[in-house]
Amino acid sequence: MLMDSLSVTCKKNLALSSQRTPGLWQTAHVSLLPTPNLNFPDEATARRTLREYFLNTFDSYELLFECLKDQEAYSLRPINLRHPLIFYFGHTATFFINKLLLSKLISERVNPQLESIFAVGVDEMSWDDLNDAHYEWPSVEQVRAYRHRVRSEVLNVIEHAPLTLPLNWNNPWWSIIMGIEHERIHLETSSVLIRQQQLEHVQNHPQWRAKIITGIAPENTLIAVPEGQISLNKGLDRHFYGWDNEYGQHHAEVANFSTSQYLVSNQEFLSFVENNGYSTDRYWTAEGWNWLKFSQATHPHFWRKTDSGWSLRLMLEEIPMPWDWPVEVNYLEAKAFCNWKAEKTGQSIRLPTEDEWYRLYDVAGLDPDLPSPEHANIELKYGTSPCPVNHFQQGDFFDIQGNVWQWTETPIYPFDGFQVHPIYDDFSTPTFDGQHNLIKGGSWISAGNEALHSARYAFRRHFFQHAGFRYVAASQELKQIHSHYETDQLISQYLEFQYGAEYFNVPNFVHSLINIARPYFKELATHKALDLGCATGRASFELAAYFDQVTGLDFSARFIQQAVQLAQGETLRYTLPVEGELLDYKACNLQEFGLDAYADRVDFYQSDACNLKAHFSGYDFILAANLIDRLHHPKDFLAEIHQRLTLGGILMLSSPSTWLEEHTARSEWLGGFKKDGENFSTLDGVTELLQAHFEMLAKPQDVAFVIRETARKYQHTLSQVTLWKRIK
Repeated sequence: MLMDSLSVTCKKNLALSSQRTPGLWQTAHVSLLPTPNLNFPDEATARRTLREYFLNTFDSYELLFECLKDQEAYSLRPINLRHPLIFYFGHTATFFINKLLLSKLISERVNPQLESIFAVGVDEMSWDDLNDAHYEWPSVEQVRAYRHRVRSEVLNVIEHAPLTLPLNWNNPWWSIIMGIEHERIHLETSSVLIRQQQLEHVQNHPQWRAKIITGIAPENTLIAVPEGQISLNKGLDRHFYGWDNEYGQHHAEVANFSTSQYLVSNQEFLSFVENNGYSTDRYWTAEGWNWLKFSQATHPHFWRKTDSGWSLRLMLEEIPMPWDWPVEVNYLEAKAFCNWKAEKTGQSIRLPTEDEWYRLYDVAGLDPDLPSPEHANIELKYGTSPCPVNHFQQGDFFDIQGNVWQWTETPIYPFDGFQVHPIYDDFSTPTFDGQHNLIKGGSWISAGNEALHSARYAFRRHFFQHAGFRYVAASQELKQIHSHYETDQLISQYLEFQYGAEYFNVPNFVHSLINIARPYFKELATHKALDLGCATGRASFELAAYFDQVTGLDFSARFIQQAVQLAQGETLRYTLPVEGELLDYKACNLQEFGLDAYADRVDFYQSDACNLKAHFSGYDFILAANLIDRLHHPKDFLAEIHQRLTLGGILMLSSPSTWLEEHTARSEWLGGFKKDGENFSTLDGVTELLQAHFEMLAKPQDVAFVIRETARKYQHTLSQVTLWKRIK
């Protein structure tokens, strides 16, 4: 059913078609509104704008599915890695209901049975991860009726729900825009699935008919791009909708490089195909070669070899190959082409990084504040297909934005300051795995948030989208980006313990220890300090603010690895359990604590505190925080520790005295038992072992610390702290 708002739009397109260049193929086609500026002057404008944007999106999505011929077209899976199209027809409507429930704009479900079927999509882990599960899918009529009910429900919310401006990330109404932008994404991905559906199950549609303009493919050339800076700093107060991975800060110096003037055309890619590119393993990464052997591909996915030559599968038809259109491939194919071209030319050819794409955007003179450039094949402004690679010029280049997406070398990662949205915490985090590469620039159907300069979308490297590529010639090595979230529970606990939030008003434990020790530093020659059992390194970095050189030692190589990465300026990301399978996503770096200035004073080593190498000596200060009751031979450790300190140096011990035989044999406990019939504490044992070489500087004091286990379970512990001065 063609809704009123869409009918009006189509009439406008019919009127505009007479103004297009004479001789070009012309038709009316669906038109998509740009994502709205959310800085609304008043409530009435906000309601009117969102109603129009919702209807334009919801009805356009239904119009796309009119390209399917029959029930079978909805029920057959276009590819084994995805659900049938009937799922996607219902999924976007269910998404609206789920998010409106979470934001409490509605209180009841529309159809619990269908909403359980349509809730979760598919993001396969690998190209051979086939999903053969059988589903009992509803009929098209049932889903269409369900969508009609959801449409009414959303309109009722937009027209009557309480609204307080401004409309931003923290506003319940954010869920409405989230649902609209989510459907915009699926408008594009569903168009790809329809393109992959068997041709006999789709039908040409007057408003989705491809705009076929083609000619001779241009010769591609490299154009130099000077070095420069990029700065991305999208805050939660920005006036356009954004997904979580867009927010935060990212700044980079981009070295000079050269890049192709055009996207790689079908004609240019043909040389790779004809030069046995798909059968020469040295052009392919290991991942790419494995995919190639599995898929048995011999040419791009949408190319067809016929008796009369090459043709191209579009969304609804096959046409003779338009050689001047951009080739559409996955990352693995684009990477192999670059390796082949590098061998042929003797240059260092690769795909651009995300930072280089942003630099190219700036050099081309495109405006980052506008939803999308007017002179680009994007948001269906031009038509419902790609166009020649030399059609839309932007600066000295073509198609920096629009036509087809462009693969980059960059796996998606979170910017500094990243946080998940509370009602959609798994939009980006599953993709922070080093296996989802960013695509930039958008395609002819990319609309809404997808068309923004700040958009960051990533797909698995074997994935097919309306995506092609341009290539870069650059001598500098690619910077490795760590996008993973640490999921090891112990490491995550320690990162949170040392760098994370304070709970129940209990100050950071390491910071409390340093504050206790700091007055004594005035009496020391602060040349060297030793942090024994340093874990992820917070105390080592804190001590480096007062000592010329600090050594951090820990028995765990995994802990040391985290500390080293922090010292190298990296941001570490980790997960914390909330409850069950639910997680919080956290991050830490030295910059936020002002400790990055001291990182070069710290060296980390894996070592056993009970068996230290001889060169770990000559320290003016030694910290052993919560260590002694986790050692296998704590008596030996305390009996020999004076050998590591300078005369007059200070040893700081802290211990909660939680003796456990899984860590320390009962015979090695320093205290916590009866001796000669009397209570013998850990402090008694420590004093007995240290008194020959040390004097206690102050009375013991208890320092509290809290370790988070889940969002509702915490360990609250008191650690006894003592300071000892070496006297002989």
